[in-house]
Amino acid sequence: MLLSADVGVMSGAIIYIQKDLHITEFQEEILVGCLSVISLLGSLSGGRTSDAIGRKWTMGLGAIIFQTGAAIMTFAPSFTVLMIGRLLAGVGIGFGAMISAVYIAEISPAAARGTLTSLPEICINLGILLGYVSNYAFSGLSEHISWRVMLGVGILPSVFIGVALFVIPESPRWLMMEKRVPEARAVLLQISESEAEVEERLAEIEEAANIMKSVNSEDKAVWRELLNPSPAVRRMLYAGCGIQLFQQITGIDATVYYSPTIFRDAGIKSDQELLAATVAVGFTKTIFILVAIFLIDKVGRKPLLYVSTIGMTVCLFALGTALTLRKHAEGLISPNLGIDMAIFAVCGNVAFFSIGMGPICWVLSSEIFPIRLRAQASALGQVGGRVGSGLVSMSFLSMARAISVGGMFFVFAAISTVSVVFVYFCVPETKGKTLEQIEIMFEGGKEWKGGGEVELEDTQHLIQGDKKSFSLG
Repeated sequence: MLLSADVGVMSGAIIYIQKDLHITEFQEEILVGCLSVISLLGSLSGGRTSDAIGRKWTMGLGAIIFQTGAAIMTFAPSFTVLMIGRLLAGVGIGFGAMISAVYIAEISPAAARGTLTSLPEICINLGILLGYVSNYAFSGLSEHISWRVMLGVGILPSVFIGVALFVIPESPRWLMMEKRVPEARAVLLQISESEAEVEERLAEIEEAANIMKSVNSEDKAVWRELLNPSPAVRRMLYAGCGIQLFQQITGIDATVYYSPTIFRDAGIKSDQELLAATVAVGFTKTIFILVAIFLIDKVGRKPLLYVSTIGMTVCLFALGTALTLRKHAEGLISPNLGIDMAIFAVCGNVAFFSIGMGPICWVLSSEIFPIRLRAQASALGQVGGRVGSGLVSMSFLSMARAISVGGMFFVFAAISTVSVVFVYFCVPETKGKTLEQIEIMFEGGKEWKGGGEVELEDTQHLIQGDKKSFSLG
């Protein structure tokens, strides 16, 4: 929610920041996009930090850093001070975004891990929606005050994190890595159905820890193993880093950050109407993430990814078409129809994103890596996503001026088409497998590469409304 509330708020606040601080288009792109790039510092350092002080206290440290940055932004008298706060907020978000999914995966049983690991995506959607709603609610204030109140509201989620840290347990897998077995057993007793399940999960974690010792990980640094990977780890990196990259370069941040720009290009003129349209996008995104939560552990990851990437491709192409027709063929469609088409296409794009690419990216990134690599590898996966997000956010306005806003969405549609191919060849099905079984699956390789026809068949059943569960591996 720290990340998404900022994304939702900034999409509207930037309208009033432009008017109040008189920033240029280039400064607007830097202000919007730098958060994604600078959050890399938090993500990359978050892996080592979480291995040193634990998963939950790393999230707490991220919340403190974010609160400091958000407070500076709220009272910033100039663009320079605003950027300093923005950079601090980015570091804090990087800490939390990387470690939250790892933490949830490490405390979750295999049968419910997909649903539980999707919770960050629910919060992302809820945060964006709340950001959009607060933008609309405070849009009537003066230009000097409105954007400050909008940014100040973003501090609230970090306060809830501070309270939660005194309630939630530490990750049992991290406790086992620290040889704190009694504490790990106590945590598992809280989050398991029976003592038998506790012993089973404890044995699996201990076995994974023994495997870590057998590869002499203390002599071979984790980052060296990631940079010079074995075939199994290379397959994991392809899947984990690739899904993070495609999640961003298909244009979701452009759609969310610059939705007022998109709707203005479609023909909406007043600021309040622009912000009202973004609220519709936020509601759509939030509602459809709930669909994914119910299906992810029943249908599986890969069929949902097929539906998501194909649906996004169609909607991105439709949005590009709507915007291009309005600009170059005004007589062919009425202004109201062009606006309706644009809103429908944007809502469709975020809906299909929320069904698959959004939540499953978090799930896969947190569950496919072995325990010895999980924190740092998840952080490395964030690199692809954050770099992609930053490139899109910091170049969208400039590129749109060169090839038009509609042209940009044709580019995103082409990239989304490539993502369908990526899912087919590089993403395995992990439904119902423990974290340790997933590691063994990647080591084998054969099972990881197979199963494409079965998964595509499952996707066809999903589209037709078949509610049966399938065994995909």
